[in-house]
Amino acid sequence: MEHNTQFAEVTHAHAPSEGTARIWKTFWILLVITIIELSLGLTMYLFPAMPSWAHLFIKGVICILSLAKAFYIVSIFMHLGDEIRNMIMTIVVPLMLFVWFIGAFLWDGNAYRTMRNRYDKYKEEHTMERPIQKGDTTQHGFGG
Repeated sequence: MEHNTQFAEVTHAHAPSEGTARIWKTFWILLVITIIELSLGLTMYLFPAMPSWAHLFIKGVICILSLAKAFYIVSIFMHLGDEIRNMIMTIVVPLMLFVWFIGAFLWDGNAYRTMRNRYDKYKEEHTMERPIQKGDTTQHGFGG
C-alpha cells in the first residue's frame, strides 16, 4: 500500500521545551494584565471622588484588558491560534454578535426604564408628598 502525500495530515508538533516556554510567556502576560486590572480597580475604590469621566475611562481600560486576557487564553490554552482562519472566524463572528446583542439589550432596557419613569402617571400620583395637616403624625410613622 502506497502512502499518498497529497492528503498528509496537518499536525502541530512542538518540542516540549517550546510549548513550556510558550505557556510561561502567556502566564507572565496574563499576570501583568491582571495586576494592571486590579490596580485600576483599587484606584477606583480608593478615590471615589474622581470625576465620572475618569471612572468610565478606567472601566473601559479594564474591559479592553479583559478582552486581551480572553484572547490569550483562547489562543494559547484552547489552541485556537493554531487553527486555520476559517475555523477562527467560525468562533469569533458569533461571539462578536453575542457581545452586540448584550449591548443592544442593555441599551433597550435602559430606554424602557427611562421611558417608564418619565411617563408613568401611577408613579407620579402615588409618590408625591401630601401636605402636612395640623396634628398629623403619619408622616413620621407614629399614626395610622
